[in-house]
Amino acid sequence: MSHLPKILSLIVLFLCCGTTHAQDALTAISIDNILALKSVSDVQISPNGKWVAYTITENDIKKDKPVKRIYKIAISGGEPIAITNKAYSASEPRWSADNKYLSFLASKEEDEKTQVWVSNTQGGDAEVLTKIPQGVSSHEWSPTENKLMLVLTDPKPEELTADKEDDDKPKPYVIDRRQFKQDYVGYLDRYRNHIYTLIPGDSLATQLTFGDYDDSDPQWSPDGKNIAFVSNRTDDPDSNSDSNIWVVSVDSNAKNQKLVQITTNPNQDNSPVWSPDGKYIAYKTVVNGKILWYAGEKLAIASAQGGDNKVLTTNLDRNISKPKFSEDGKSVYFLLEENGTSVLASIATNGTSLKRIIEGEISISDYDVNGSIITPLLAKANSPYNIYTFTKNSLTELTKVNHDILSKVKKPIIEKIKFNSTDGTPIEGFVVKPIDFNPSKKYPTLLWLHGGPTAQYDFSFDSEAQLFAANGYVVLLLNPRGSTGYGEDFCKAIFADWGNLDYQDVISGVDYAIAQGYADPDQLAVGGWSYGGILTNYVITKNNRFKGAISGASEALYRANYGHDHYQLTWEQELGLPWENKEAWERISPYNDVEKITTPTLWLGGSDDWNVPILNSEQMYLAMKRLGRETQLIVYPGEYHGIRRPSFQKDRMERYLAWLKKYIKSN
Repeated sequence: MSHLPKILSLIVLFLCCGTTHAQDALTAISIDNILALKSVSDVQISPNGKWVAYTITENDIKKDKPVKRIYKIAISGGEPIAITNKAYSASEPRWSADNKYLSFLASKEEDEKTQVWVSNTQGGDAEVLTKIPQGVSSHEWSPTENKLMLVLTDPKPEELTADKEDDDKPKPYVIDRRQFKQDYVGYLDRYRNHIYTLIPGDSLATQLTFGDYDDSDPQWSPDGKNIAFVSNRTDDPDSNSDSNIWVVSVDSNAKNQKLVQITTNPNQDNSPVWSPDGKYIAYKTVVNGKILWYAGEKLAIASAQGGDNKVLTTNLDRNISKPKFSEDGKSVYFLLEENGTSVLASIATNGTSLKRIIEGEISISDYDVNGSIITPLLAKANSPYNIYTFTKNSLTELTKVNHDILSKVKKPIIEKIKFNSTDGTPIEGFVVKPIDFNPSKKYPTLLWLHGGPTAQYDFSFDSEAQLFAANGYVVLLLNPRGSTGYGEDFCKAIFADWGNLDYQDVISGVDYAIAQGYADPDQLAVGGWSYGGILTNYVITKNNRFKGAISGASEALYRANYGHDHYQLTWEQELGLPWENKEAWERISPYNDVEKITTPTLWLGGSDDWNVPILNSEQMYLAMKRLGRETQLIVYPGEYHGIRRPSFQKDRMERYLAWLKKYIKSN
C-alpha cells in the first residue's frame, strides 16, 4: 500500500511525457501534405439504404493531373470499396433502382468520349453501357425501370461520320451568339445540351427536348413518367437570366410535343426535386433578380402541373441550396448558409416549422437522404470534408479520408471573430493562428481575401490558411460586405460599388487584429484569388501599410474585360454598357490608381482563364514595372480560372511563401 502513490506518480509522469512526445512528433503541414490531400464529393445513398457511393479526387503526381475515383461504403461502417482504379477518372456515381448496378461516367482513354459505365454490385469489372458518338454529359437511372436519362450535347457532323481522318485538323470558330465564351469550355456555339432516355442494350437514345436552348439538372418523377429540368427558353437566352423549371413526358419524342412550364418567375429558378407522391416540385429561386448574384436564394414549391407557386423561406434572409423532400413529403430539407456556417435545415411545405437539423461550427457542402438516414458531407475548421451518418440526432463519421495525413500534422488555433467596420456595421470572420502560437508575441499577419464576392469563409478546412499558419503567419479570413451568409442587404451593399465598403470592412479587421495584440502592424501582407485578388487590388491602391501583396486571377481595367471575359450580361446589368456609362466602369477600376501602389506585388493567373482573364494581371504588372515598383508576373500555361495541374499548384504555393518571406518576414 505504501508504494501506491509512487506508482501513480510514475503513471502520471509516463502519461504526461507520452502526451508531450506525441505533440512533439507532430509536424507542420507542408506543401506536399496539401497536394496529397483528397477531396470527397457527390454523396449517393443506395435505394435499399445499405450503401453510400461517392467520389474521391486526388492528385496523380506522376501524370501531373487530378484523378477522380468512385467508392462505396456500407452505411453501417467498415472499409470503403474502390469501384474504379487510378488508371482513369470517373464521376457521377448513380445507383439503379433495383440496387444491382452502380453506374458512373468515364473515358478510359484520353481520346475517347465520356460514356456511361456500369459496375455490377455483385462483383466483376465495369463495362461500358453507352456508345454515344458525342459522349455523355450526365445520367440518372429511372426510379421504376431499367432505363437511363441522359444529357447529351447536340452532335457535330464530324462526330457522326465514320471518317475520322480530318478530326485533328483545327477548324475556325463560327460565332453568332451574344454569350460566346465560357471558362473551361472556350468559344460557345449552338450545339445545345438536351435530354434523352435510353434503355440499356438499345443502340439509339430517344431525344425528349429540342431547340436552341440548353437543358440541365433533369430529375425523374417518382413514377418514372416525367422529367423535370431547368432551361432558359426565352427568345434570346443569352440576354437574360430567366431560367425556369419545365416538365417533359418520357413517353413522347416528337419535336412538337408540349412541355409543361412549372415556373414563370423572370429570374433564376433551378434545382428541382419531386415530392414522393409526384404532386409537387420544390426548387431554388431568386426573387430580386435586379441585384444579380447579390440576391438571396430562396426555397419555393410549385404544383407539378404548373402554377400555384409559393416561396417557403420568404422570412429567412439567408441563401439556401440543394433541396430534397423528406420521406413523408411534408417538409423539405436544404442547406442553409448563415454567419460563417453551412448547416442542414428543413421547413414544412406550407412555409412553417423552420428547423436546423444539423448545426454547429461546421460546413456541410452536400448530403443525401433515404428514409430516416441522412449522410452529410461535413467539414470542420481543422478537418476536411468527410461523409457522416446522421441518425437519431447523432452524427457518426463514416469516411476517414485524409486522417492518415492530418493525424501527423499540428493543427492551428482557429477562432471566429467579430468586430465593427468603420461605419459601425458588424463584421465576422476567422483568425487562424500560427501552430506554435504564443499570446505574448506579435506575428506577421496575412489578410487573405475570399473570392466571389458572393461567397463566405466558414467552418471548413482551408488548406492555404493552414499552410500560412504552419509557416508562422496569423491569417485573417474575413467576410466583408458582399459576402453571403449575412443577408441580402449585407451582400448587395457593394452592388456597382466594389472596393468601397468591402475595403473598409477588411481594413477594420486588420485594425481589430492589431488591437488584439497578435498582429504585427509592421509585418502586414494581403492577398487572394479571383475576387480576393480584386479586393487585394483595392487594398494596395488605397493603402500603403502592407509590405507585400499577392493578387491572383484579378481584374484591373474593367472596360477591357467587356467582350473578353464571359460576364457580358452581368457587366451590363451591374454597370451599364461601357460606352454609355463610362464613369461607372472607370470609377471602380483599380488600374486607374495603379500609380498609387507601393506594395511589392506578385501577379498570377491562368493563360486560358476567361472568367477573369490574364489580361488584367498583365496590365497591372506592366504598369508597376513601368513605374519602377517591385513586382512579378506568373502565368500558368493551359490553365483556366482554377489551377488544376498539381505541379502548378505546388509552384503557386511555393511562390506564395517565397514572396511573403522576402517582403514580410525580412522586414
